[in-house]
Amino acid sequence: MKAIFGAGAALAVLGMMVPAQAETGGDHHQTAAAPDDSAKAAALSEAMRAAELWVEGQRQYRKIPAISAAVAQGDRTVWATGFGTTDRAQRTPATADTIYSICSISKLFTAVALMQQWEQGKVALDVPITDYLPWAKLAADPRDSVPVTLRGALTHSAGLPRESDYPYWTGPDFPFPSQAQIRSRIGEQSPLYPASTTWQYSNLGLTLVGETVEAVSGEAFADYVSARILTPLGLDDTRPAIPTDLYGKQMAVGWGALAADGTRPAVKLFDPAGITPAAGFSSSAADLAKFASWTFRLAKSGEAEVLRPSTLREMQRVHYVSPDWNTSWGLGFSVRNENGTTVVGHGGSCPGYRSALMIAPKEEMGIAVAMNAMDDPGYLARGIAALVNARGGATAFDPVEGVKLDDYAGVYDGQPWDSDYFLVPWAGGLTWIGPDAKEPADGLWRLKPLGGDRFRVVTDKGEEREEVVFERDRAGKVVHYRQHSNFNRKVSPLP
Repeated sequence: MKAIFGAGAALAVLGMMVPAQAETGGDHHQTAAAPDDSAKAAALSEAMRAAELWVEGQRQYRKIPAISAAVAQGDRTVWATGFGTTDRAQRTPATADTIYSICSISKLFTAVALMQQWEQGKVALDVPITDYLPWAKLAADPRDSVPVTLRGALTHSAGLPRESDYPYWTGPDFPFPSQAQIRSRIGEQSPLYPASTTWQYSNLGLTLVGETVEAVSGEAFADYVSARILTPLGLDDTRPAIPTDLYGKQMAVGWGALAADGTRPAVKLFDPAGITPAAGFSSSAADLAKFASWTFRLAKSGEAEVLRPSTLREMQRVHYVSPDWNTSWGLGFSVRNENGTTVVGHGGSCPGYRSALMIAPKEEMGIAVAMNAMDDPGYLARGIAALVNARGGATAFDPVEGVKLDDYAGVYDGQPWDSDYFLVPWAGGLTWIGPDAKEPADGLWRLKPLGGDRFRVVTDKGEEREEVVFERDRAGKVVHYRQHSNFNRKVSPLP
């Protein structure tokens, strides 16, 4: 960590009352907290400080060039920033407004567009999709089946092939088909399964949903979505396209999976062409957080905005459960239970880019993560959520006169037993954060201030354990702490 978390990777301490600037390469998008929310703001500030340190650690340990992340609570974005760099020379810092391919998160916008047509009575969800797209008739199949419908396409239960019959996920050129090519080939494709019997993720299915929007609205899909969804919601950095003119500038360049030698190969930019409704949108973490806030605002206001609130509720409830009960889906939205919390949203994975949007409707919390490498943004989103929840649920220790927690906070030497780690202020005390930990909030033990430079270890179960004593140099700076007769050396202040 001495090399990884040195001055060149310094992170700003979040102040929830004023916007902050992250020296890791990103501007923060924050809004002011109300005075009576000061305790919540302080807790969120500590959680986000820990999240920044952890995400940057994950980025560097996993050699991810750029990550952008944002947290929405209710109708505001409370944290949004970027980590790393976005260009091939690795000089341009990532920000909350860095643009990435969001791939399958595109499906949420396509589903919203379709449900606008449903509200107007132009489509029905349970009639054959060929009623709207006569050319979308699959090859004959001898198995008995109910019709392929829009509901089946939105829930990935229509039995459709996963893809249009072209090798567009194959590099290095990723030859996505045009709209005309998709239409010309579909009649040669057979269903994978009888409809409504098996959950099978299908980009072809959501492409047909986008085709339906175009057919019934009489407008080009991209024009329709831009005018009826993106512009009204103020999503200025979201497009039903890849902005090639911004590539290597505001749009991050793409990188592949981590190789055995610790490098990632460069990935060529692709054109999603006819698959755009399923996988062709681009966006920023800041815009995805705005989208999450729109869903909260719509649910709370009771007033129509792009959709009726009742339509959004319909989209976010379970419409299909797989026969093994392991997968559940709404209309466009994935819907799942995570430790008792209903989480809706979507993930995205395209050549050189991964993204995740997780929304907890009841809790009014949304987390967006995007990266320009083939890695896992979902665990980063869950880790950020876990830190927010852990800090929000922590019982604060009583303040002790004269104890300044920032004196003890810092980077500590973990070698040779483990990676270096952070001690960070946490609910009136300190806690340990491992930058290489996959689950940063799992089993958080804390240090309770006793006075002077003495602290008491408190387990995640609330049990009080041994005493820890910090020691200072002649200048009065903390240099290490003593625990079980051994010393743990402080490497540097917190970045």
